[in-house]
Amino acid sequence: MAEEAKNYVELRHINKTFKNYKASDDICFGIEKGKLIGLLGPSGSGKTTITCAILQTLKDMGKQVVSYKCGPDYIDPMFHQRVIGISSKNLDTFFTGENDTRKLLLKNRTGEEIAVIEGVMGLYDGLGGVREEGSSYHLAKVTKTPIILVVDAKGMGRSVIPLIAGFLAYDTEHLIRGVILNRMSKSYYEIIKPLIEAELQIRVLGYLAERQQLQIQSRHLGLHLPGEIKEIQRQLEVAAEELQKSVSIETIIQIAASAETIEIEKITETTEKITSTELITKPLIAVARDEAFCFYYEDNLLLLKEYGADIAYFSPLHDKELPEGSSGLLLGGGYPELYAKELEENTAMRKEIKAAVESGMPVVAECGGFLYLHTAIRDRDGHPYQMAGVLPAACQDTKKLVRFGYIELEEKESHFLEVGTRIKGHEFHYFDSEKNGEDCMAVKPITGRTYPCVIEKENVWMGFPHLYYPSNPSFADHFVKKAEQYLGGKYGEFLSFF
Repeated sequence: MAEEAKNYVELRHINKTFKNYKASDDICFGIEKGKLIGLLGPSGSGKTTITCAILQTLKDMGKQVVSYKCGPDYIDPMFHQRVIGISSKNLDTFFTGENDTRKLLLKNRTGEEIAVIEGVMGLYDGLGGVREEGSSYHLAKVTKTPIILVVDAKGMGRSVIPLIAGFLAYDTEHLIRGVILNRMSKSYYEIIKPLIEAELQIRVLGYLAERQQLQIQSRHLGLHLPGEIKEIQRQLEVAAEELQKSVSIETIIQIAASAETIEIEKITETTEKITSTELITKPLIAVARDEAFCFYYEDNLLLLKEYGADIAYFSPLHDKELPEGSSGLLLGGGYPELYAKELEENTAMRKEIKAAVESGMPVVAECGGFLYLHTAIRDRDGHPYQMAGVLPAACQDTKKLVRFGYIELEEKESHFLEVGTRIKGHEFHYFDSEKNGEDCMAVKPITGRTYPCVIEKENVWMGFPHLYYPSNPSFADHFVKKAEQYLGGKYGEFLSFF
């Protein structure tokens, strides 16, 4: 009985049959608390749809579930959040290294949850597409997370076997514990499943037939946002229903239960790290969050709070003024170009933000937020839409990917970072600006190539890079301190450096 008490779930004498196929035959097992499972596969293989279906299924079963996304992706976590109703976080071994990544995985966990991690790109595609660091496999390896490989099997016959065999051959840690075949018919699945298991000694957990209505479409920066998809919640529920019919959830949970215990260095509590902040007044940072501005790392926002700031969300699309008492401004990435007309029409908010920056209010603006601070955004046809007008320059849709991938940023002068230190982030944008800035130096991690970017002065940081604050928490600390100093009247005049 003492052993049984350690288990989160006990399953006994499980039998499951699909017509003539027996998926489970008198299975009995226990699932320990706090177990992990990673859902990985190439881009376009259906990871997000299947991840959401698994999350929905576990939620329907009454399980406590947490979710994570591997890599610098904002959109997939939005889908996770839509299903489970809690924030989904990012894990990235390039951003935070091995031990700190493990710490972030365990941070604020109770040990009662089943953790599901969705991979990014191909399983082994890391930095520059050639390094292990930053890959889904590296994350699984450092967190000791068992892998379920999602394979897009559409149009494939027996060729799916050597495809899976290739992934298994690269799996030096033997982390791949099962396979799900996506976009495959039931009739062919029943033929190919026993062949795969016989030849490769890997469990095939099930399949999902192709359903056009359950496919999440993509565009230039990734998937369409959850709020843009009609009846998204019902679609995810249908996906979960389909998954429960053709995928062995029992085996997925069993695989999660096989995850090893994670060992980390002693965690220093954040409250101990930030005692030096010594805030006199608690600052309020206004965060733009709506259909146009929605790309945020949850850990960035949490870190601002841990360093003493309050957060208040507002909408540049719908609101007419900033939250009362704002002393800092954070404009994240997103799709302002899709809402350029609506942003232009909200004259009151454009004037409000310009006045706030001109008053000296500290501001951090990344990518889409950076675009919004320009005088105008020009669409692909060259038509201009008036924006906040903080930066006397226009930005233009180039119709091509301008910059993409991981970077490290170092300031030429010390404003938001300590001298000689760097913060990590990434770029992914189709727009370019007449004034990209040159106050920071960006360094590509593989090639070492450098280029100037970012407009930065004492209380202003704006540019295309997306930053990951936990890679250098000093950035969040400085931002919060500047917001607190603004309350004290330090920044009483507009820094007219443009």
